[in-house]
Amino acid sequence: MKVVVTAQGAGLDSPVDPRFGRAAYFVLVDTDTGEATAEDNAQNLNAPQGAGIQAGQTVARLGAEAVLTGHVGPKAFTTLQAAGIRVYAGASGTVREAVEALKAGRLEAAEKADVQGHW
Repeated sequence: MKVVVTAQGAGLDSPVDPRFGRAAYFVLVDTDTGEATAEDNAQNLNAPQGAGIQAGQTVARLGAEAVLTGHVGPKAFTTLQAAGIRVYAGASGTVREAVEALKAGRLEAAEKADVQGHW
């Protein structure tokens, strides 16, 4: 499965970024092979509005089936849900640790946003 992990850096040992729309990077990980690539999210870091929606569109374009993040707002959640992408909020540690937590069943799919917009 291809998952995107919000990250503060571009590698597997980077800390998970607790923000979805304004995360520094999206690390795309293939959970079957362990292969990882990073997508810079600089365009949304300081966006006055729409960061979550644009980030959701980026994740969909990357072909992710799930997102692992600390928190997700309502517009981003709706965008991801419309694209058929599952959201797992509450991820922490490094990108590698978050993926391991998903594979071990320690993360649950979110049913709704867990923060307000502009968080």
